[in-house]
Amino acid sequence: MRRAWIVVATALATAVTAVVAVVAQPRPQSAEAFPASSRSALIGYLSGISGQYTVTGQHNREPNTDPTKWTRVAQQLTGQTPGLWGGDFLFQSADVSSRQTMVSEAIRQWQGGSLVALTWHMCPPTMGSTCGWDSAGVLSHLSDTQWSQLVTDGTSLNTAFKNRLNEAVPYLRQLQNAGVPVLFRPVHEMNEGWSWWGGRPGANGSRKLFQIVHDFYAAQSLTNLVWVWNVKDVNMGSIADYWPGPSYVDLATLDMWVKYAPSTSDYQAMLNIAGGKPIALAEVGQVPSVALLQAQPRWTYFMVWAEYLTDPAYNNNAAVQNTYFNSRVLVRGEFTVPGSGGGGGSGTGQITGLAGKCLDVAAAGTANGTKVQLYTCNGTGAQQWTVGTDGTIRALGKCLDVAGGTNADGTKVQLWDCVGNDHQRWSRVGQTLVNPATGRCLDATGQSSADGTQIQIWTCNGQTNQRWTLPA
Repeated sequence: MRRAWIVVATALATAVTAVVAVVAQPRPQSAEAFPASSRSALIGYLSGISGQYTVTGQHNREPNTDPTKWTRVAQQLTGQTPGLWGGDFLFQSADVSSRQTMVSEAIRQWQGGSLVALTWHMCPPTMGSTCGWDSAGVLSHLSDTQWSQLVTDGTSLNTAFKNRLNEAVPYLRQLQNAGVPVLFRPVHEMNEGWSWWGGRPGANGSRKLFQIVHDFYAAQSLTNLVWVWNVKDVNMGSIADYWPGPSYVDLATLDMWVKYAPSTSDYQAMLNIAGGKPIALAEVGQVPSVALLQAQPRWTYFMVWAEYLTDPAYNNNAAVQNTYFNSRVLVRGEFTVPGSGGGGGSGTGQITGLAGKCLDVAAAGTANGTKVQLYTCNGTGAQQWTVGTDGTIRALGKCLDVAGGTNADGTKVQLWDCVGNDHQRWSRVGQTLVNPATGRCLDATGQSSADGTQIQIWTCNGQTNQRWTLPA
């Protein structure tokens, strides 16, 4: 469990004041914002950056009346806006009554170009919608009999829990209607018993509660939730006892509170449990170092927990800035998430890649299945591409398409009638173009720059044959 929830006001004020510092020269940001998008597009984006990039994140807990409090501190410290904004439905009366303020901010954050992650420190179903942090509230404990009732459909405690879940439905639906896919992390840190919902292994334990949450919101037709499973860095050898199953999880995440940073074995344990799904650091006190992210490259994002950003026991300004300014670490404005399965800005012109050569439609053909290749730039219409805000990349009236939508290295990229599916959408991630349906990158076969080289998809690896310059 984190240190005491309530922070002494004078200490907090001192910490915030200490943020003011000489900031290293930041990388320039664009004013690029995210279009309305989808759960599948966000999952595809995170799959695409896994192993190459990590998104910066900052949590903003109390108060919900000021839901960018700690994001502003990160901006002041680094000159950059974190690429992920974290909020919380919370439990105290003032915060519960300000949930709309928090959710409205979540929509603004997405529209401004930041990922949105939501947590819920929830009051137990044995009491009302609001409570305290102490042993009479979030830190309370249910008896085994009460727990059995909680996870049994139709009992009074089970019904009370679902009624509690229902409180968030109007807010989650607002986010869905606004086109905001949410990194939703219920029943978090379930492998430790500091909360009333955690510390119960096995089929009818904490993972069962996660399954109940998932199924309840699925029944409400909430399709914008990216399901984030979460454990804390304790007893990592037994986290499988809390795994709800791959059909319930989109993203596997770890919270770092026992240690400052994940060990190699922690990292491997998360990769093993995720089974190829993306992984992330959902809560950290210490901003991960560049060296750590290079050694453990598949963390797709990290989220610093509120005031720990300025806690000298965890961070110093220089270390935070060093991570934020590294080229493999993404802040707002350095990436896009596809709109409804696509995305990546707009513009018309040449797309250049390896050796300065152009993305080209072979012989300017317009038949479905026409080869897309690398070729010496010549200014013809076969090399004029329009990058749409819907994520499509078009030439000669047709779309850049993954043949058959096949999720395999070496699948060819071709020209095809624009049909609006995810096989024809592309997301810019740094200098790469990721297809969210497959999680793979646009790639010049064999790292060859010879005229006629087939364009394909391949596991994203950051090599030069996957780097592309798009039209402005």
